[in-house]
Amino acid sequence: MSSATEASVLERILVSTRAEVRARREALPLEQLRERAADAPRGAFERERRFRGALSAAGMSVIAEFKRRSPSAGAIREAPNLRDVVGAYERGGASAISILTEGPHFGGSLEDLHEARAACDLPLLRKDFIVDPYQLYEALLAGADAVLLIVAALAQSELASLYELARELALDVLVEVHDRGELRRALELQADLIGINNRDLRDFSVDLRRTFDLLAEIPTGVSIVSESGISKPEQLRWLAEQGVAAVLVGETLMRAPDPQSALRELLGAGSASFRDSKSRI
Repeated sequence: MSSATEASVLERILVSTRAEVRARREALPLEQLRERAADAPRGAFERERRFRGALSAAGMSVIAEFKRRSPSAGAIREAPNLRDVVGAYERGGASAISILTEGPHFGGSLEDLHEARAACDLPLLRKDFIVDPYQLYEALLAGADAVLLIVAALAQSELASLYELARELALDVLVEVHDRGELRRALELQADLIGINNRDLRDFSVDLRRTFDLLAEIPTGVSIVSESGISKPEQLRWLAEQGVAAVLVGETLMRAPDPQSALRELLGAGSASFRDSKSRI
């Protein structure tokens, strides 16, 4: 697949995301959403650093992802029951859960985030194409502990503004990068939680060496999450040996007949064997 084609996929997602956010803002203006956040019980906001903290525990951490489909893979699991899957992740040893809330291309929704919050007490990441402050307030009110900001989707001024607001709202921020240029932009924010996507946006190929190639340029104290293409315990071992704090795994677990067993199997060579693997944090 050509780079132009992949760029157009990202652009189409961003165009539809902005249109959906505009529609939601018309139905419920930003100021009213802010007021709802201000009036919410304070317990809803007592989650600062909860997501990153979960990734700092001894052993390799897994952020288990719930998603129904993707533009590249199509439908991933037939009519998945979110509560069943999230419960399986929690029992299987996940440190945190990622909920994909983008609708047109991934089949997600904010209701998925609400339902996940009601179903478990693990830290939750709202994984979406965040382009507007409105989405941060939505994430907060839906029970998220963290949000994803994709460097490739934002101008630097937008990235910095959204990052600052998210931190003001006590949301952790996983800043996703794909190459050295994007990593430099993430480090300009002094981001302390960086996700390295092993998927090449130009041709959708996956190579775990992408994580290794960028590690040397990430300063000590930054928690590193390796994303995409992770399906085997030995991959967790290799990544842990490189100083990676966590992996984000979605499709492998969503396709498994028994996500709980699949996650336990994935962690089998990880949870006990990698006790001293997080010296970077």
